[in-house]
Formats: sequence, C-alpha cells, structure tokens
Amino acid sequence: MFLRTSLLGYLLQVTSQGPTRCGTIVLAGRPNAGKSTLLNALVEQPLAITSSKPQSTRLAVIGIRTEGDTQLIFVDSPGLFEASYALQRSMLSVVADTFGSADALLYLHPVTDGEPPPLESLLTQSGIVVRLPAHRATVLTQADRAHRDKPAKADFIVSAETGKGIGELLRWCRGVVPARPFRYPPDDVSTQPVRFFAAEYVREAAFAHLEEELPYALAAEVDEFREGSKPLYIRIALYVERPSQRGIVLGAGGRTLRSIGTDARRRIEQLIGEQVYLDLWVKVLPNWRTRPQTLRRLGFPIPSKERA
Repeated sequence: MFLRTSLLGYLLQVTSQGPTRCGTIVLAGRPNAGKSTLLNALVEQPLAITSSKPQSTRLAVIGIRTEGDTQLIFVDSPGLFEASYALQRSMLSVVADTFGSADALLYLHPVTDGEPPPLESLLTQSGIVVRLPAHRATVLTQADRAHRDKPAKADFIVSAETGKGIGELLRWCRGVVPARPFRYPPDDVSTQPVRFFAAEYVREAAFAHLEEELPYALAAEVDEFREGSKPLYIRIALYVERPSQRGIVLGAGGRTLRSIGTDARRRIEQLIGEQVYLDLWVKVLPNWRTRPQTLRRLGFPIPSKERA
C-alpha cells in the first residue's frame, strides 16, 4: 500500500540523481516521553498511535521522510522501563533490536519532568545491553508546556504540537546520516503494511474509550484483509484476558465497540484515502500477555531465553 512509486521509476530516479544520504534514527526514552507524537511530526503523517496511557507502543513504528538528496527513516520504539511479564520483555527486545540497527538516536524526555537521567541508566534498569550509535542527541519534548529556557543538558527542545524546534532537529538528523543510496522509494511514508496500522488504530481507539487498566489487557489482530474489495474489508479480533473484560469492550448493547470501530475506521480511511468496512469481534484469550507462544502468534518477538 505504501509502495506508490513504480520500481522502474524509482530505479531511474536513483541512477539519475547525485550522491544521496540515508539513515535510520531511533526515538528512545521512557514511556510517555512523546516519541509517537514526535514521529508523526517529523514525517508529517499521523502514523503512530498516541495516548496519555503509558506503554501504548508495543512494536516499532517506522516513518520515512525523504527530501531532496536525504532519506530519514525514523523508528518509534517502545518505552524503557523495568519489565515484569512476557509482553513487556518482548517490548524491550524490540527496543534492543532497533538500537542495534540505528545510525543515530534521539533520547526524548518531557521538558516538564526536569533534568533527563542518563540514557545508560535507563538501559541498565531495563536490562538492555546494546551498542549505542555514535550520533546521539537529547531532545526535550512538549516545549509548549515549558516555563523556562532550554536546560544545559539538552541538545534540542521541541514541541510536536506547535512545531517549535522541529526544523532544527531535522537539520541535525540530515547532517548525521551517512552517504548511501535511498533504501526506499521517495514517496514511501512507512515500510509497514496497512493491516499493521489498522490493528494499531483499533487499539488506539480502544485506549480512548475503555477504562484505565483494560487497554493493557487488550490486543488487536487482523483476521481478514480483502485487498481490492470496495469498500476495503478488514476484520479485526480484539483479544481480552477474561470474560468480564469482553463485556466492558462490548458495552451496553454493543455501543462501546461501535464507538471504537467508528473512530478506528476514520483513522484508517484518513491513512489510505478510501472507504473501509471495519468488522470488529471481541474474543477471550486467557493470560495472553504472559504466554510466549500466544505472543508469538500475535506477532510479538520472543526473547531467545523465553523460547520453548
């Protein structure tokens, strides 16, 4: 869905242009540091889901910004925290993988939370042992909420809401990525398929409509995706851990589930520019967050020491 440039046209572009720069830049930090919101601002596309609830990002979300001779591949990684069960350990393994392939790293910290702790201390707390890229910058987010000038320990202070500091941060990113060919056609905005974002947007809508604790017990999986159908048909299963949670997701007379579906459908249609028929089902999958085999089925990576 995102490969909008033809292969022949892309190859002709690459061979006709001069030297290019291309690199991967990972956004890292604690949960709720503003990584997803900043990713959306950097690529000027509402790709990543955003929520006031922590740990909403479970898998890496990739956004691509191509301008002139430079292609920046941004990766929104899960937050850094101390894991206590299998899903959280899977999320941290995603973080470790993204760090390993990065050319540069942006360490995000909300400006309202005071001085950022050393990134190395967060990695130690999270149990992550990984080589950090040579190019790193500390970025204070939510500048629109700041009541003082940029602290000395920060390289940038930005606001994804107002755009403050975004241009300066992008100039730094362009300057640190290496000289190499583009990895993706210039028109691409992500490497991930529509079905990935469809499940994410359903989960985002659920975060907005459900009670405080329930979203962490909820997963979304695409059961059917009919390419070429008009409207595009997508069936998604929402998994909860207990029968009582199923009733919460459905709501009285199914009203909560319909509201979730309406909001998610609008987000998907905004992304792909066509009509969608979104068919949601709620199913019970006991203790899915703690079972590696079930997590693997849902598409989460399993750390090697937990593989059966």
